[in-house]
Amino acid sequence: MTPPYLRIVADIRRRIDSGELRPGDRVPSTRQITQRWGVAMATASKVLAELRRRELVRAVPGVGTVVAAPAVPSVPVPAPTARRDRSGGPVTARNGGDEDEREGVVRAAVRIADAEGIAALSMRRLATELGVATMSLYRHVRDKDELVLLMTDLAYGEDELPDPPPPGWRAQLEFLARLQWELYRRHPWLAQVASFTRPMLVPNAMAHTEWAMRAVSGLGLDANTTLHIGTVLTAYVRGIAVNLEPEAEARQDTGVDEDEWIRTQEPSFAEVFASGRFPVLAHAFTQPGLDFDLDTLFSFGLRGLLDGLAVLIGRT
Repeated sequence: MTPPYLRIVADIRRRIDSGELRPGDRVPSTRQITQRWGVAMATASKVLAELRRRELVRAVPGVGTVVAAPAVPSVPVPAPTARRDRSGGPVTARNGGDEDEREGVVRAAVRIADAEGIAALSMRRLATELGVATMSLYRHVRDKDELVLLMTDLAYGEDELPDPPPPGWRAQLEFLARLQWELYRRHPWLAQVASFTRPMLVPNAMAHTEWAMRAVSGLGLDANTTLHIGTVLTAYVRGIAVNLEPEAEARQDTGVDEDEWIRTQEPSFAEVFASGRFPVLAHAFTQPGLDFDLDTLFSFGLRGLLDGLAVLIGRT
């Protein structure tokens, strides 16, 4: 008897072969597979993993799983060179091959979370992606909590903080905030797992806080204020960024981006605004050239936050 996941794979492949799904088109997400075919999340994960194994689809961060372009003949490539750290020196694994394997496991987990959301990530899903037994993953990580910790550290370490930094505390804080915003855009799940009330021991994230605190050190602020400035900046960026993953999931599930969604809601908004209950909102939303999205919200709030800090620092 054919396993359920292979029957679903065959159905999706038929749609690809017939041209119903073309290269770049989204295929059903794990959540949509569970709803449409009535299977468990683990089965839906196996479907996408099998489609990827057959090179029929590929994962696109922030978009989801899409139909892959037809394969082209491979050409010989030179042997990989040794990986190097940010200083240009060779990276050596602490435990030889095991450390390299662990990093491969973490990077695979990041790819899943980028493409499908952190909720889709499980040890079983990761094992399916890697084509290994689930229990073998526990040679590299204790549990999912440690896996997410390593993913977070890996993500925060992707971008190098400049040394020397930009001149002036404000330029430095703005640089860090915008770097973090781009980081959250690449990894929408990251804002969901970060915490400031129960902070995780993530060295690369701590380096961001250290860099922010260093930007305002020597300005006459006490240690408590310096710590609050370093923390509140990151907390602000994360507070806007928590909206990125739900928006990405909605886009994957519906195929409609935020601008298209707003256009479909215009009749409903017009009806509400016509009631006269919200005159200021109605005036703002009906202005030509209205520019309002998460990016503009982030930039506007950051400017206000830095202006406020300038007043605080000026009083010191």
